[in-house]
Amino acid sequence: MEKSSMFVNGKFCKDPKNITVDDFLFKGFNESAKITNIQNAEAKLVDINMFPALNTLGVAIARVDFGPLGLNTPHWHQRGSEVFAVMKGQLFAGFVTSDNKMFGKIINEGDIIVFPQALVHFQMNMKNTDAYAIAAFGSQNPGRVDLPNSVFGTTPFVPNEILKKAFQVPNKEVEKFRSQFDKSSFDAGKSLWELVAENS
Repeated sequence: MEKSSMFVNGKFCKDPKNITVDDFLFKGFNESAKITNIQNAEAKLVDINMFPALNTLGVAIARVDFGPLGLNTPHWHQRGSEVFAVMKGQLFAGFVTSDNKMFGKIINEGDIIVFPQALVHFQMNMKNTDAYAIAAFGSQNPGRVDLPNSVFGTTPFVPNEILKKAFQVPNKEVEKFRSQFDKSSFDAGKSLWELVAENS
């Protein structure tokens, strides 16, 4: 690596003398995402990790494809607000404020809705046909945290005792929710009482 090379935001910056117009071009955004999940929706995020030219620019874009009745599961972006535009189809979209008020509406082709930074939001296809939308972000690296995964899909597991008390459900219900996730890479961890015993 040349001595003149440098990193910004943890990303390698190309020597300006070697930059061409192709460094500012991303191709393939028109292609539908391959949907392989049970929710029947998939987002293709073009952020700093996929398109290095976005570094320091504070923007990113995504294409969200929905199969029939597909759901873009409740999630949030911890580093950026989102502007979401329906390009094809009819969706129900909503977000939840920090005081637990839900704002939701059916939106159609040509409609735009905004999701403020770090608020839980979602979209669901209301039709038995495909749909897609374009989402723009006020961050080059908006991040994404899926709500169900952050509670029931962690590794190691959030202790059952915590989830039972938080959701006011018996242990079997916690296990039922957790069983919906792929356990092949999970570490069950220790129970809350095992952790207490270790630190007493």
